[in-house]
Amino acid sequence: MAGAGIVVIFDFDKTIIDRDSDNWVVDELGATELFNQLLPTMPWNSLMVRSTMKEVHSQGTRIEDIVAVLKRTPIHPRIIEAIKSAQALGCELKIVSDANTFFIDTILEHHGLRECFSEIHTNPSFVDEQGRLRIFPHHDFTKSSHGCVHPSCPPNMCKGIVIEKIQVSLSMEEQKKTIIYLGDGLGDFCPSLKLGDGDYVMPRKGFPIWDLISKNRNLVKAHICEWSNGEDFERVLLHLITRISIDGNNISTSFGHLNSVDFKLGTMPLSATTGHEAFPQALHVLH
Repeated sequence: MAGAGIVVIFDFDKTIIDRDSDNWVVDELGATELFNQLLPTMPWNSLMVRSTMKEVHSQGTRIEDIVAVLKRTPIHPRIIEAIKSAQALGCELKIVSDANTFFIDTILEHHGLRECFSEIHTNPSFVDEQGRLRIFPHHDFTKSSHGCVHPSCPPNMCKGIVIEKIQVSLSMEEQKKTIIYLGDGLGDFCPSLKLGDGDYVMPRKGFPIWDLISKNRNLVKAHICEWSNGEDFERVLLHLITRISIDGNNISTSFGHLNSVDFKLGTMPLSATTGHEAFPQALHVLH
């Protein structure tokens, strides 16, 4: 298939969906004031884990209420179609996100997208016997550091380390794979630095990752292809998949004729970084 040699890795919040899922749920459940009061006292993930979900449950919020809120999460219809098209073309799709399994699975299943993804790396969560949503950190930073010192990585998850683990796994496969990484936030900068000069990063223009990449272009090996909205997301992603499938990684011939407004490319060298910590196993789709 056309995209058999391509792995597309997506952030979730403000990339696949058009909101931060934590903020969306907190706001829709009327817990914004509580959340803002507690935010200066602990890391974001700890706040969702220990306080906010516990408090809204104690106030009578049921898991069904949370599910209803998640199903209303804004997502652009062209992004839904782009994901389905990428899978249909034979690409392997993965998610690396600082959201959580319950939020992501609920939203993806609602839109018929869950089976499109072979792996989801995120903060684990489950509903306990009392019907309360329990969220845990991807990396338990209370016991040890994940090992990355990049200031854009939160203590509970370094996406760069996750990408390195994925790259090791892909290197064991017979066919060489090209990675396309899409993201918007500060935490998406570190994984962008792990990509090679045959890979592609799609930063969302006007968002924190775009600002970081714009200021540090010399650190990014991967070709940089910006997007702004759902239409851009679909157009740029599917054009990349098509061109990679036809021409491989010959960037000069593949993109030489394209308008510079559509694709902004960078291929400057990056010094290798190290530092690895064990992380939870990804969720594998059962077929």
